[in-house]
Amino acid sequence: MLGMISGGVFKCPEDDKPLDYASLYPDTDIQSEIMTSIIRCTYQKEGCRWMDKLQNLPSHLQVCRFDSVQCPNMCSSQLTRANLDDHLEYLCPKRRVVCDFCNQEFSGEYMDQTHAGNCPKEVLWCENKCGAKLERRFHSNHMRNECHKRTVQCQFCGKDFLQETLQTHQYRCPRFPISCPNRCDPAKIPREEVEVHMQELCPSATVDCPFKDAGCRHKCPRYSLDLHLEESVKTHLTLTCDLLKQQKEQISQLCSALHTITQTTEGVFIWKISDYKAKYIDAMYKNGTGSKELVSPPFYTSRFGYKACLSIFLNGNGAGEGRYISLYIKLLPGDYDNILTWPFSLPVSFTLFDQSPDPGNRASLMESFLPQPGWKHFQKPAKAVDSLGFGYPKFVAHEILKTRDYVRDDSLLIKFLLWSLPSALTSFIPVLFIIVITIVMIITIIPNLFSTSKSF
Repeated sequence: MLGMISGGVFKCPEDDKPLDYASLYPDTDIQSEIMTSIIRCTYQKEGCRWMDKLQNLPSHLQVCRFDSVQCPNMCSSQLTRANLDDHLEYLCPKRRVVCDFCNQEFSGEYMDQTHAGNCPKEVLWCENKCGAKLERRFHSNHMRNECHKRTVQCQFCGKDFLQETLQTHQYRCPRFPISCPNRCDPAKIPREEVEVHMQELCPSATVDCPFKDAGCRHKCPRYSLDLHLEESVKTHLTLTCDLLKQQKEQISQLCSALHTITQTTEGVFIWKISDYKAKYIDAMYKNGTGSKELVSPPFYTSRFGYKACLSIFLNGNGAGEGRYISLYIKLLPGDYDNILTWPFSLPVSFTLFDQSPDPGNRASLMESFLPQPGWKHFQKPAKAVDSLGFGYPKFVAHEILKTRDYVRDDSLLIKFLLWSLPSALTSFIPVLFIIVITIVMIITIIPNLFSTSKSF
C-alpha cells in the first residue's frame, strides 16, 4: 500500500520516493492474479477448513460459522455463528422461554434464576417415597397432612411414628387411655398404669383380707375392706397368734437343722482359740473358784456320724497343771448314736499349728492315738454323764509355745482329725496305726521330745 503524505503526494513503499497520484494507474493483470490466488479462511486457527480464491473471501465470511457476531437479542454476548443457535435457544438471558409445566413465557434470565425449580405446576414425586406424584403447589400440604409415610407424634406418649403405623401403635401405646376393667371411674387411665390401679387403687377390685397369711379367707371389694377389718379384730388377733406359734416352731426346727449342718466336719475340725493371753491368765488365777476348762463348739464327725467336742486347759490339768496345755476329746450324745458302731474305734490325731509366715519353716505339733475297745471314754455316751474326756494332760509345754509361732495374733489353732479307714482294713488298724505313729515320730522327733504320752 502506498504511504500518503501531505498535499496528495504518496511515497513508494519500495524506495520511499514521492509519487504523483495522477501518474498512478491500476494493473489489472496483477490484480486478477492476486484475487484468484488460493487462500485459507481468516478463522483457520478457530477450526474453519475453508480454502478458495481471495475474491470469494468476503462472501464466505458472511456465512462462516467461526466468524464472531453480536447476539441478535443484544445481550452483550460476542460469539461465533457455530454457537449462535445454542446460545439463542439455551443460554441467552434475553431469550423468550415457555415453561413446560405452566405454559407461561419468561425471559431466559428469569427462567434460569427464579422460575426453574419453583414452578407451582411442576409435577414432583413425594419425598417420603409414598408413591404419590403431584404438582409442587400441592406438595407442602401433602407432606404435612396427607402422606401416609409422614412422621407424626403420638398425642399420648409423645414419640414419633409413621402415620401409617400410628393406629397400630395406639393398640399398645403405654400412655393410651383405657377404661378400668371394673368400671370404677368414668375417667380413663393410661394403659401402663392399669395394673397398678387394679392392685392398689381401684375401689371396685376384689381383694384378699390382709390377714390372709394368718388364715382369713375373706374377700371383698376394696371399698368395703375397712369395714371387714373393724368387724373382725378379735378373729384376726386369734389367727395372728396361731400363726406366730407355728412360725416359732418352724424357726426352731430350722435353727436346729442349720446348727446340725454347721456342726458337720467330715472328719476335720479346726478350733481357733482367740484372746489366748487373757484366757491363759484367767485360767491361772481361778484357783478352784471356777472351771479352768475351755470347751469347743460341738461337731459331728460326718453327716450322720459321731458327735464330739474338744476340751482344753490352758494352764494344764492333772499331771500337766501349771506347766502344760492339756487337750482332750469328749464324745457327746448325738442324734444318730443308735445306728453307729460302738465302741468308737477310729484313729484320732490332735495338731497344734505352727503359724509361721514361711510355710517351709513351720513345725506343727501332732499327737495321735487309736481307741481301744475297753476304754470307757469311747463307749456309747449316756445322756447325763459329764466326763473329762480322753487325751493328753501334757499336750505341749508352755516353754515350747514360746519357741515358735504357735501363738500368733493372740490365737491358737488346734486341729482334730479323724482317720476313717475302709471296713476291709479294720482288722489291720493296730498294725497301720503303729506304722503311722512311727513315721510321725521320726518326722517330728525333735519337737516331740517335749511332748508327753496320752493319759486320762
